[in-house]
Amino acid sequence: MHVEVDVPRCVASGQCVLIAPDVFDQRDEDGKVVLLTAEPGPDAHAGVHESALVCPAAAIRVDET
Repeated sequence: MHVEVDVPRCVASGQCVLIAPDVFDQRDEDGKVVLLTAEPGPDAHAGVHESALVCPAAAIRVDET
């Protein structure tokens, strides 16, 4: 799994951080997403997929290849 985030598109809702805190964080100054790891381990895959689905700005992209 490879994860990418579109930071300018992020609306700082924080849902990804709540669901997958080992993969996502938020910047202190504006709440925008910070990707902690672009290739999370298998134990994080379900949370990453859920984060991508619930992101209101569709700022998270997941590639399974």
